[in-house]
Amino acid sequence: MTAAVDMKKSQGETVDRGLYFVFTLVVVAIGWIIAAVNTGISYLALGMDVIPIITGLVGCLVFVILMRFLHCAWWLAALSVLPAVFVLVGSVQYAPEAALDHRGVRETVRITADSADDGGSNHRFTLVGPSGRKLEETLDYNGNHPDWKVGDRLTVVSDPDGVVPLEAASDVDPDNRLGSLLMGVAGWTGLALLAGRRGFVRRRAGRRPTFEDVD
Repeated sequence: MTAAVDMKKSQGETVDRGLYFVFTLVVVAIGWIIAAVNTGISYLALGMDVIPIITGLVGCLVFVILMRFLHCAWWLAALSVLPAVFVLVGSVQYAPEAALDHRGVRETVRITADSADDGGSNHRFTLVGPSGRKLEETLDYNGNHPDWKVGDRLTVVSDPDGVVPLEAASDVDPDNRLGSLLMGVAGWTGLALLAGRRGFVRRRAGRRPTFEDVD
């Protein structure tokens, strides 16, 4: 028993501080790369949100796994899920909202019909422009309490290329999505640096947690 403990301590003392710091920086860089690449995928797949959602989920899972190995425990990896949500939402929604903000056409419309008048939760609002022309696109809202009702007037933004779905102008805020993305990446960065420090101490002390170890 004593020999086994001495061997683990000996193994822990051989951990190179410089290499572990490099490993930490690599994990930080991978976090930034995941966020940037998924934002790029969202640009390339405008109008097909399911693609960046899937790739974003995969990227976030990869980062959580890397955090587990960096920290040599699970609890910081679990905490990294929170900023991962900000990264996912920001990277998926920034591109379409930036596209609408850049090239979108704004017009004031009136809601004349709601597909969920019968009590459903999937609202498809029919819109009529200032000239009385019915818009081809509907304003969609999935939920039970939409911000609009029949008869309301609001400003919408539509994509002249027809790639990005029409949205209410009040919901188009690319700066907020970018802020969410950067907040998530900053959270990842801070947690990764902490995980690197604690992971180095754990490994130097010869502590090798099992899957169930959370400290």
